[in-house]
Amino acid sequence: MKLGVRAHDYGKHRIHDLAQLLAERGYDCCQLALPKAFLEIDSYEDISLPLLEKIRREFEEAKIEISVFGAYMDLGNPDEQIRTQAVKTFCQCLEWNQVLGAGLVGSETAYPHLSAEGKRIWKPCMLESVRQIVEAANRYGQKAAIEPVYWHPLENVDRVRELLETIQDPEHLKIIFDASNLLEFPDQTDQKLYWKDWLDLVGPYVEALHIKDFVLDEQRQYQGCLIGQGVIDYRPIADWYRAQKRDIPLLREEMQPTNDRRDLSAMRSIFG
Repeated sequence: MKLGVRAHDYGKHRIHDLAQLLAERGYDCCQLALPKAFLEIDSYEDISLPLLEKIRREFEEAKIEISVFGAYMDLGNPDEQIRTQAVKTFCQCLEWNQVLGAGLVGSETAYPHLSAEGKRIWKPCMLESVRQIVEAANRYGQKAAIEPVYWHPLENVDRVRELLETIQDPEHLKIIFDASNLLEFPDQTDQKLYWKDWLDLVGPYVEALHIKDFVLDEQRQYQGCLIGQGVIDYRPIADWYRAQKRDIPLLREEMQPTNDRRDLSAMRSIFG
């Protein structure tokens, strides 16, 4: 079992200090969004080969696997200028990952919360963007990982099936599975069947799991909470995980540093 965290949940640190912090807190792996995680990097323009080499070296020495290079871009945006820049930056991250050595370079397919009409309009743009980044992943010998989210154009099982059938490259196109981002109606969903439908489709493509939990407040708004104290039924997901022959990283998101040890204990209990 590889237990990890979205590293910038601890805030920004110097490269050496963050690697050591994650090791001290008991993690095996992490997801890195470089401009959010490191004091040395404020934007993608600040990234250089020497910095990438330093990150790789410091994390290797701390025995922290970089499971996901987070390069979350507005890939489905119908504004051509925005979308072109998003694809360009993501593809640059794929090239940089030849040095960084993360298992995946990951993104969702949009930034904003979209209406049903918005998702319909953004879908063809999203498909074209993913086609381009998977071509780049093939060119650089990397894995591009896409994260489905119910308020984005890659919103449900049918849309993911369409994506996988359109871009038939299971070697270079992978999935980041985040249950909290897929459960729109927790009080109306048979989660055992729902997660089976999802994992029957995407299971072979999943190479990272995001782990978080939530409750709905009185206005039915999302409120993050400790793992196991919210609405997500992780039992069928954990059953699937234990049946795999792959050591898939479990990456805690929305972690509160004061609760990190409690989170790790909960993840071991649920997935162990």
